[in-house]
Amino acid sequence: YSRRTGQGEGHPMIEKLVFGRTGHMSTRTLFGAAALSSVTQDEADRTLDVLLEYGVNHIDTAASYGDAELRIGPWMAEHRGRFFLATKTGQRTYQAARDEIHRSLERLRVDSVDLLQLHNLVDPDEWETALGPGGALEAAIEARDQGLIRFIGVTGHGVTIAAMHRRSLQRFPFDSVLLPYSYILMQNPQYAADFEALLAESQARNVAVQTIKAIARAPWGERTHTHATWYEPMREQADIDRAVHWVLGREGVFLNTVGDIHVLPKVLDAASRFTEAPSDAEMAALGAEPLFV
Repeated sequence: YSRRTGQGEGHPMIEKLVFGRTGHMSTRTLFGAAALSSVTQDEADRTLDVLLEYGVNHIDTAASYGDAELRIGPWMAEHRGRFFLATKTGQRTYQAARDEIHRSLERLRVDSVDLLQLHNLVDPDEWETALGPGGALEAAIEARDQGLIRFIGVTGHGVTIAAMHRRSLQRFPFDSVLLPYSYILMQNPQYAADFEALLAESQARNVAVQTIKAIARAPWGERTHTHATWYEPMREQADIDRAVHWVLGREGVFLNTVGDIHVLPKVLDAASRFTEAPSDAEMAALGAEPLFV
């Protein structure tokens, strides 16, 4: 790979798709920068090379991802124009969110980000606070008015999040949503129904839909943590291929990568070779367990 020309070598490029109403042609596989939360700058820099190798042009980080914003900062002097840059605030009130947004810009060493997301907005009381008077959403709107951010999104985890995101879209015209999506999770009839309703509404409103947890095998439980992910990930390339291809087989959704820099190349490799979704029988054979019940 040549950083000078930005040309990848030896890999098919990952397909691009317009990221909702932002108009940005993002690679369908977005870099989930939680993977950088506790790595050295040298490890982070090597990860950047992997991203550029596959043409990934969208970074998704958060204020709460350890040192991730600090690790991305040095890349921005040279590469800001190459990436759609998204971060998140987990604060719920105006002042705390405003402070965190400004802190993120400093840590990322940028004048503005493309997308600011309200992070993990799933608890109903927190939702009311964040989207109510004096809430975090007011800080996001102010930052957008000031040119510090361009778009506003909302993210979350758990089995109720698809329904909560629909409530969020009815309250405010968010530009993106982010939530779990995997074969095993879609075996939950209620979640599947909520996800389908959210996807239909998002597509009608031209809202970008980002998905997470594609390659989760199981909760860690009592097992030793061997990776930086908060779930046990799939490790074999063939399994990762199936899980990634299953998500990419769903038209119109984006796949956030994985919270571990060592598993990341396998996910990008899988995405670069996507042609069609595997069958339900192939997916069931993976034996994944639900992360949320």
